[in-house]
Amino acid sequence: MKRVAASTMIAILAVALVWAQGPTQFHPGFNLFTKAQDVQLGQENAAQVRKQLTVIHDPFLTEYVTRVGKRLVSAREAQESGFPFTFEVVADPSINAFALPGGPMFINTGLLRAVDNEGQLAGVMGHEMSHVILRHGTNQASKSKLIELPAVLGSEMAGSSMVGKLAAMGIGLGANSVLLKFSRSAESQADLMGSHLMAEAGYNPMEMARFFEKLNAQGGSHGLQFLSDHPNPDNREKAIEAEAHRLPQQNYGYGTGEFQRMKQVIAGIHEPKPKVQAQ
Repeated sequence: MKRVAASTMIAILAVALVWAQGPTQFHPGFNLFTKAQDVQLGQENAAQVRKQLTVIHDPFLTEYVTRVGKRLVSAREAQESGFPFTFEVVADPSINAFALPGGPMFINTGLLRAVDNEGQLAGVMGHEMSHVILRHGTNQASKSKLIELPAVLGSEMAGSSMVGKLAAMGIGLGANSVLLKFSRSAESQADLMGSHLMAEAGYNPMEMARFFEKLNAQGGSHGLQFLSDHPNPDNREKAIEAEAHRLPQQNYGYGTGEFQRMKQVIAGIHEPKPKVQAQ
């Protein structure tokens, strides 16, 4: 009995220690881009995305993902970033979503089909939003083009396009773009900050971990684009769970109440054949 009591006390102290540490703090890393240039780059690339992919102009779906997105944007870390996030649904059966520097986010119809509840959708959106807040895309571009970038960015005048010049340097939305392919470290940061955004918005952060567990269980046979584009950090689900314990404890009960209707609407969407994307 004494051994059981001692082990129980150790477990309680371990949890208390995690809580005492508080949530992990993250700050954007080295970057040659200004935040305004992040926004410009994202908006210019978003215009290209809309030409390459089929945007679903369904008023309900657009309003739904925007409502979930705005709830996440209300979190402190998103507010402090100052980025103007936008949310659009694109017709693509792969389980994925991506956000461009500065805030434009695109959510695949395949992701909307795959999530089991609204918290899981909020988890993926919060993860993508965190990449934007932490400026992972332009951070990677800055490190990869450390010598060439200052001259290009310094020559950019307000209103002029930077996409062409950056594309000539290999910084674009083609295959393996540094703007959208992140390291495991960046993925871990996005997971943990995403859990913060979820919690503040009233979503259970553990739903993010559960969704990633689902993707891992399904494996590569399903062609899961999310895990292909987002390298799976070690102990991903355990790290999210540990971070959730560091957050202020609360009851996670938020929901738009429109999840089931979203499922009905998305079931009626038929994705066209993918458009050929520029490399």
